[in-house]
Amino acid sequence: MEEFRIHEAYITLTQFLKTKAYIASGGQAKFFLLENDVYVNGEVRRERKKKIYPGDTVVIGKERYIMKNDQNDQS
Repeated sequence: MEEFRIHEAYITLTQFLKTKAYIASGGQAKFFLLENDVYVNGEVRRERKKKIYPGDTVVIGKERYIMKNDQNDQS
């Protein structure tokens, strides 16, 4: 499991996908989410604007990420 640091209160699923280089632009998110199962906290999510918070887990294929708060290093 890889830690992913969030610098704000949350990050959107599209921002996360771009940061991790699953997509090159926000416009690709819709198609990526239709063709790939992306799990947030164990549920398949298709919403590009889904908010991901510290403590959430995201699974894409064999990759698993745990969101961590970069502010004051809290969960």
